[in-house]
Amino acid sequence: MENIDDIYSYVDSEQDEFRNTLATVDKEGKRIWLYPKMPKGAFFNKRIIATIVFLAVFLSAPFIKINGLPLIMMNIFERKFAIFGQLFLPQDFIIFGLGMITFVVFIILFTVTYGRIWCGWLCPQTVFMEMIFRPIEVWLEGEGRTQKKFDEAPWDFNKAWRKTLKHVIYITFSIIIAHFTMAYLVGIEGVKEIVTKPPTENLSGFIGLVVFTGLFYFVFAKLREQVCVAICPYGRLQGVLVTKDTMTIIYDEVRGEPRARISKKEVQTETKKGDCIDCGLCVQVCPTGIDIRNGIQLECVNCTACIDVCDEVMVKVDRPKGLIRYASVDTIKNNVPFKFTIRTLAYTLVLVALVAVVGVLLVNRSSVETTLMRVPGQLYQENGDKITNLYNAQMVNKTNTDKVLNITIKEQGATLKFIGQNPIKIKAGSKAEVVFFVEFPKDKITQRSTPIKIQVMENDKQLEEAKTNFQGPN
Repeated sequence: MENIDDIYSYVDSEQDEFRNTLATVDKEGKRIWLYPKMPKGAFFNKRIIATIVFLAVFLSAPFIKINGLPLIMMNIFERKFAIFGQLFLPQDFIIFGLGMITFVVFIILFTVTYGRIWCGWLCPQTVFMEMIFRPIEVWLEGEGRTQKKFDEAPWDFNKAWRKTLKHVIYITFSIIIAHFTMAYLVGIEGVKEIVTKPPTENLSGFIGLVVFTGLFYFVFAKLREQVCVAICPYGRLQGVLVTKDTMTIIYDEVRGEPRARISKKEVQTETKKGDCIDCGLCVQVCPTGIDIRNGIQLECVNCTACIDVCDEVMVKVDRPKGLIRYASVDTIKNNVPFKFTIRTLAYTLVLVALVAVVGVLLVNRSSVETTLMRVPGQLYQENGDKITNLYNAQMVNKTNTDKVLNITIKEQGATLKFIGQNPIKIKAGSKAEVVFFVEFPKDKITQRSTPIKIQVMENDKQLEEAKTNFQGPN
């Protein structure tokens, strides 16, 4: 599109597709298939860099080990989670719960301040769809109206081989993504075991890979923008989180209206029209099919494609860039600079408090968690000049190394007699149970219930101290 006539020529051929309704659904409720043009420009180049960073992290993280554990692993099947080399088990539910609350507050704060930048720049759905699967489709079938004509054309050899190759590549990429996704669930070693052994030896893992592959293929080949428009809960949250102070992609209606087409002569002359020349290219490049000029919309994923194409048009018609840009409603209407509001500051304080609490819990988190209790139904026993209580200790090793632990008691005169082995050997990420008697001389027991402390030791280092009560006669 070298001049103004080329711009309008392209738009006129597609003008009947745009209406003041949901862009992906027609009046009968049937889906409208979108054929967006591939964007190009400064923001798209930055998105390419963001994509490279995302893919580098996504593909390398399963192979990175810290303390023998994956960088990130969410093994919901065995209820084991590894985050930055720290193993978290169901016993860490409080930390995990607070961590999730902190994450949600962060999302709220981030969205209130910056809108859906995550969606357009680093969300896996957008990255894979717009930066990998869409370019493959454009390469084989063309973009925009060219691709639409290709789909509407009768089947022949050219169409058949292009469609076949496209879907073969889609399935190949879906298989790759599925394997790496599985690595985040069961670890890279678990994936290697699944792919190197017959399916019958690990049927659940094999079925998981097949399901993931089918799911990714369906999302990127068929579902596409519907994930962002109708399924993703984050998109729905935006409707209640975005305010007039939120920094988001927005059309400058003050500068752009009244919009009107211009001729070649008007490009170099002053007119009373707004800067928007009503070319419609911002709609043509939108992956969710919206018209950004209609204001902030739930379907907008902040991908910046409309900014790039609008800036390109503004250069052609000798008008300033930024008709569509990152800004807030307040910035556009009142011409005020972006600022942090009281609401944003309040969210920030809550977020800082939650991070501090989670940090304290992580620092004080014991590598071994012990649950100590008296054996149910057992009263104290008198054995000559001694009184004994029977206890059960359940210990969980929350590290990635095997441990050999000793149980000791602080109180003077008290002794421990174990039913089973002591020291206790616990494998990494596992638990063990030990039953033992605590004995006290009668003259040391002066009340019905005496507080005692049990230490869990590794070599000479105390890992944890458990408190309980010793029962005796009145």
